[in-house]
Amino acid sequence: MLEGVDGSGKATQTKLLYEALMSRGVSVRQVSFPDYGSDSSALVKMYLRGDFGKEPGDVNAYAASSFYAVDRYASFKRDWEAFYRSGGVVVADRYTTSNAVHQCSKLPEGEWPGFLDWLFRFEYELLGIPAPDQVIFLQTEAAVTEKLLLKRYHGDESREDIHEADRAYMARSRKAAEYCAEKLGWTTVHCTRDGAMRTIEDIHAEVLDKLDI
Repeated sequence: MLEGVDGSGKATQTKLLYEALMSRGVSVRQVSFPDYGSDSSALVKMYLRGDFGKEPGDVNAYAASSFYAVDRYASFKRDWEAFYRSGGVVVADRYTTSNAVHQCSKLPEGEWPGFLDWLFRFEYELLGIPAPDQVIFLQTEAAVTEKLLLKRYHGDESREDIHEADRAYMARSRKAAEYCAEKLGWTTVHCTRDGAMRTIEDIHAEVLDKLDI
């Protein structure tokens, strides 16, 4: 699965990875979280548009994590459990690891290890969704992704969700992401060079090179 902060190119690289595996004859499915097309994402959408508070910290890390976890559980049970259990490869654009990145940032750093232990036990053991075999972390420079996020909405910051609109929160999430990548042994692909994004094709080639399939 692919992980990274907002603006790192996760959706693009997930699609390219899916297509590359398909071309190799791999039995593969592509999933993306949150699953905005499903009713299971209702609480996630309410949270991100500010129904529970206009700041990310208005919903604590454990409550927010449960919103996303239920959405993943519903997707697994309804859409891809049988495929996965039959040996299929599932390529995910974000997963439980996104809770690790975005929700750790709401907590003091000393609480991060305990939160991660709780999070992975909650989703992988108690809920029973599968743990990823490999996490590819798309690492980017803050200034570059900031520009990309502004382009996403053509400069209209009013369209940003409560995560994207809070620049201090995004900075904490970046720090949490880099902590998680190191602590949890994620495979890191550096997507920026000399203050700019590498080409999509260049990043894709490295993702394929580092893939454990």
